[in-house]
Amino acid sequence: MKRAVTLTINGEAISSEIEPRTTLVDFLREDVMLTGTHVGCEHGVCGACSVLLDGTPIRSCLLFAIQAEGHEVTTVEGLVEEDGSLGLLQDSFWETHAMQCGYCTPGMLIAAYGLLAESADPTEAEIREAISGNLCRCTGYVQIVDAVRLAAARMRQQ
Repeated sequence: MKRAVTLTINGEAISSEIEPRTTLVDFLREDVMLTGTHVGCEHGVCGACSVLLDGTPIRSCLLFAIQAEGHEVTTVEGLVEEDGSLGLLQDSFWETHAMQCGYCTPGMLIAAYGLLAESADPTEAEIREAISGNLCRCTGYVQIVDAVRLAAARMRQQ
């Protein structure tokens, strides 16, 4: 039996009828058509499905969409500027070549965004801790750390 759900995604109220067992990642990708959030391990290990729930990074494969009812969800698509251009963090990833295949990038961006919302000048250790739950098989993490440091520096200049 389907159930009505309403949540705010990237600033927009979204209502739908869903099966209660629908995970948040599946709801975002299949019902809302926001495919930037990736499905990886489906066990909460890889971080590819990370989104912000009320500003806190979470694994959307571990949460049912109905559990997010009434909450604010921000996906990687919500990190862009109002005109659709890359956000500061995304631009920093681009400038430092912090991606190769790009599969982990949305989760890395969400983890980094969560960190930068709490700390304007994180240490390298804090950055590595913040992204430690996100697996990347391509970059070796150095460029990702560099991107977060660059974004933090740019944010402090604003």
